[in-house]
Amino acid sequence: MSAAPIHGYVAPGFEPVRDAFENNFREDREGGASFAVHREGEFLVDLWGGFQDAACTQPWLENTIVNVWSTTKGLASLCVAMLVDRGQLDYEQTVASIWPEFAQGGKALLTVGEVLSHQGGVPGVLDRLQLTDLADHQAMAARLAEQTPMFPVGQSGYHAVTHGFLTGELVRRVDGRTLGQFFHDEVAAPLGVDAWIGLPQSQEDRVAEMTPPPTGPPSVLSAHPAMRAALGNPALRPKVTRERWWTSAEIPSVNAQTNARALAVIYSMLAGGGTTKEREFLSPRTIAAATRKRIHTKDLVLGVPMRWAAGFSRNDGITWGKNRNSFGHSGWGGSFACADPDARLGVAYAMNRMEANLRGDLRTTNLLAAVYDSV
Repeated sequence: MSAAPIHGYVAPGFEPVRDAFENNFREDREGGASFAVHREGEFLVDLWGGFQDAACTQPWLENTIVNVWSTTKGLASLCVAMLVDRGQLDYEQTVASIWPEFAQGGKALLTVGEVLSHQGGVPGVLDRLQLTDLADHQAMAARLAEQTPMFPVGQSGYHAVTHGFLTGELVRRVDGRTLGQFFHDEVAAPLGVDAWIGLPQSQEDRVAEMTPPPTGPPSVLSAHPAMRAALGNPALRPKVTRERWWTSAEIPSVNAQTNARALAVIYSMLAGGGTTKEREFLSPRTIAAATRKRIHTKDLVLGVPMRWAAGFSRNDGITWGKNRNSFGHSGWGGSFACADPDARLGVAYAMNRMEANLRGDLRTTNLLAAVYDSV
């Protein structure tokens, strides 16, 4: 790969993080990437480098943004948490009390917290979809409202794409705005961060090209029906992230366009108790409710034990550093964003070369180790 310089800043004492970031490029693990650590209004790390495109002709710039796949779910879950904080929603109320049509198929008693923690039983839809169907929020929400759960509460099955239509419909029913608009108005604009769920045409030329993982997605032909529904209908394609219909759509589970700097600021706010110098976004009480463990079981879709909160994943002491109170969300291929309330850190990584690892990506493992060695 052609050499590209690494840009950005590390605070004194955080030089090992720059070394780890550069080493990912030296060992040919990266195409282009950004990595950031933010604490109490200041960046401890803000790095970027590599290339936006697979041909290595367009350098990754300070303002490059990229599709972060399921890292989007943490942003959507934050929006729901803000409505809970305002008293407009409650994690223990039924979804049907807000969205009456959702009671169909035996779902009348499902709560907001159960649905956000992937216990809703609707990880996918049963009728055959095309990728472009995901751009029609209203139709997707109607399909989910009609569907009978594929498994009972007490079991999780990762709602890989449908989570965004569930959170999006909750926000729309309660607030009136789409989730993408709510996120822009209530999170991104007040924090001054470069993050979008539904990208304006004017920002399109900053989106990096995704490079597919070296191996394809796991076979879903003989797996549990929940896995087939979640991952195979429709199967996502990395190349779609450069198509205008995709970037302009609001799919609040898989298509946020952003970078590590923006994600680190958002999660730093959460790590700091929901407040910045300028504004209170959430109370500590609501953050505790949003991030408490609601289920810990082998997930039917992911095939590994997961600690799900209300849309966030709880740390296992490995995925996002050593502190078990950390929470956040990862995305297909490697991106992630997390909050560590013990160290008051927001940490994030966004890249365009996708890996197939569900856990144990050497890039993020090495970066996080360097962060915690430096704190």
